[in-house]
Amino acid sequence: ANYLGALGISIATATAAPIMFLALGQSMVLNIGSIDLSNAAIALLGALLLALAIPSLGLVSFVLILLLVTLIGAINGAVISYAQVPSFALTLGTLAILQTAALVVSGADTIYVSENRELISVLFERQILNAPLTFWIGIVLAFAMWVMLRYTVLGQDMTAMGKNELGAMLSAVPVRRVRIITFALSGFMGGLAGLSIVAQAGSASASGLGSDLLLPGIAAALIGGTSISGGQTNPLNVVFGALTVGFVPIAIQAMGLGAQAQSLVYGIFIILVVALTTVRSREIVIK
Repeated sequence: ANYLGALGISIATATAAPIMFLALGQSMVLNIGSIDLSNAAIALLGALLLALAIPSLGLVSFVLILLLVTLIGAINGAVISYAQVPSFALTLGTLAILQTAALVVSGADTIYVSENRELISVLFERQILNAPLTFWIGIVLAFAMWVMLRYTVLGQDMTAMGKNELGAMLSAVPVRRVRIITFALSGFMGGLAGLSIVAQAGSASASGLGSDLLLPGIAAALIGGTSISGGQTNPLNVVFGALTVGFVPIAIQAMGLGAQAQSLVYGIFIILVVALTTVRSREIVIK
């Protein structure tokens, strides 16, 4: 009963918050027909740098970290656009680089936030309807992305790219600029995931909370109805995808299974969702 009550909701929404940020960023990238395998590593590096910077820089550290991770995302998009490197390969390489950077920055230790901790912990400790502020920030951003996709030129360009990139180019869509902006957005959302990790744990570690968010982030985006081959996403549905994924650890614990079962469940989720939703004509290339 506890799992379905206020405590369960609180735990699930706290777990879902960083996953939601990553899934929203991932859904934007998937929507243009690419994938970002580095956004969870961006979140982790951002969390570590934030934990190191908060004691001396306070609120300024939030701005600096978010600018840095947005820049990392933009660089990913620029390299993919101008060097014509497939997003899967490029972001896999970025993932390895950022994981190494996280180990170097942390010295493989846990970085605890001592001074100014209240500046970040308030995002987790302040709750509305048993859900932390980080979760509600994610919902507000999901709504903003939904509006952007449906009512702005940029959003329509993103979807057009995902449906048919060559057609979008012939229709004068600035595909390079759109891709850079999309990956920058994914980096920014990764930064927010990093913020929510530090808010929840009061610390950051290269192997601690947030070090295994890549699969859950992709699973949440796909469960939320984002197409793996581009051109279809709804950020509002991704919120429910993140909540579904957020309940997985609670369900596994309730069934008495070990934590290692989580990755198995996420993997099955991804395979099933892709298999069930990729019902397309054979002429369409799966990217």
